[in-house]
Amino acid sequence: MDGNIVRPVSEFKYVMLYKPKGCVTTRSDEKGRKTVYDYLKDLRIPHLVPVGRLDYDTEGLLLLTNDGDAVNALTHPGREVEKTYLVHVEREVPEHKLAQLRKGVVLDDGVKTGRSKVKLIEFKDGVSKLQMTISEGRNRQVRRMFAAVGEEVTFLKRVAVGAIRLGGLSRGAYRYLNDREIAYVKSLYSRPRGL
Repeated sequence: MDGNIVRPVSEFKYVMLYKPKGCVTTRSDEKGRKTVYDYLKDLRIPHLVPVGRLDYDTEGLLLLTNDGDAVNALTHPGREVEKTYLVHVEREVPEHKLAQLRKGVVLDDGVKTGRSKVKLIEFKDGVSKLQMTISEGRNRQVRRMFAAVGEEVTFLKRVAVGAIRLGGLSRGAYRYLNDREIAYVKSLYSRPRGL
C-alpha cells in the first residue's frame, strides 16, 4: 500500500500494563506528555494497540494486543464486558447515592448509564474506598457517574477487565497474559475458519 509491503499479523500477542497516573493512552501526544508506549519501549510487537482507554488521571489495568478480534470483543457494547475499579472519594458516600449509581445515572451530556455494581469497602480517615463495576465504556464514565450524584473521585484505579485481574503488577510494569487469560479473551469471540 502506497509503496509499502503490507503483511498480515502472523502471531497474536496480549499484554497487560499497569498504566500509571500521569500518562495518556495514545501513541503520541501533542502536549508532549508521557504515553503508555513509553512503558513498552522494549516490546517489538507490530500493530500493538490499547483495548479501550484510561484517562490521564486514572491508573491501573490496560490491555494491549495486535489481535483486532480481541479488541472488538472486549470493547463492543453488545459484549458487556465488565470493568472493575477501585474508587476513592474524600468523604462518606451515603447509601442513597450508591443506590442511584447502581440503578444508573444521567451524565452531564444527558445520556443515562446502565446499571452498575457499587459497594463500600471501607470508610476510614475521611475517605470512602469503594469498588465499582460497569459494563459500558463511556469517556471518563466512573468519574462522571460520581459527579452526577454530587461526588468527586480523588483516586481511580482499574483492577479488572472481565476475568482478567491486575494482581500484584507494579505501576509502569507489564506482562504477557497467561494461557488462562488468553483463553478467556478468545472465549469472547469466535474466530472465522482459515484465520
